[in-house]
Amino acid sequence: MNNENVKTTIVKWMHKRAIQAGVEGFVVGVSGGIDSAVTSTLAAHTGLPVLVLNMPIKQASDQFGRSNEHIEWLCANFDNVHGETVDLYPAYEGFARCLGDISELADANLKSRIRMCCLYSRANTHNYMVAGTGNKVEDYGVGFFTKYGDGGVDISPIADLVKSEVYELGTHMEICHSILTATPTDGLWGDNRGDEDQIGATYDELEWALAFYDAKGDPSTLTDRQTEVLNIYTARHYGTKHKLEMPPVCEISEAIKG
Repeated sequence: MNNENVKTTIVKWMHKRAIQAGVEGFVVGVSGGIDSAVTSTLAAHTGLPVLVLNMPIKQASDQFGRSNEHIEWLCANFDNVHGETVDLYPAYEGFARCLGDISELADANLKSRIRMCCLYSRANTHNYMVAGTGNKVEDYGVGFFTKYGDGGVDISPIADLVKSEVYELGTHMEICHSILTATPTDGLWGDNRGDEDQIGATYDELEWALAFYDAKGDPSTLTDRQTEVLNIYTARHYGTKHKLEMPPVCEISEAIKG
């Protein structure tokens, strides 16, 4: 991949989108992972004001530390970047207390949706837009994001790059080594489970499945593991399509309305 060309293309696209929308800059939530690090760095390269937020909710110390390390790196290298930490645990605690007994999945999604509210609060206040951090495997392939949580964004700068390409671009832009080597995780659970643990396949396997599925490959040629991975991919791909589409509308004809 020509990383400099890709970087330049995304940066110009982000700048154009901001100007067209009449906003002054970007808000990006940083998690200590590669996707948010790359997205926030691309935003910084636009030259427009960028607010990067570390939003801990009972966050693991290594994730919180990587987020701060990245924010410090951005602020040291880009005059247009401002970093902020917003402790959202009190908001989460109050919300959880009101909701009572909820499932583990509902609890994880609640954290993501609270963060979305924080991002848009800052975006509205400063006339910025929220830059999403999802890659192609997550956003298009398996729907690995929270609806109205980290899926609630204004633009998606890296959603046409698969995970390996995001890593490649991050290396090109000299993202912190600790982020480049960290295990991918959404940080929404009470343990150390990673993204690949939740999905049941590695990102490399999912990239293969995405390409195989889009190319309409012949399933009869696959190994047992490839078949398993393809089944994981297709089940998630179809099962999460509702996240990518507008809510269905029950259309009432004039004849029915009378």
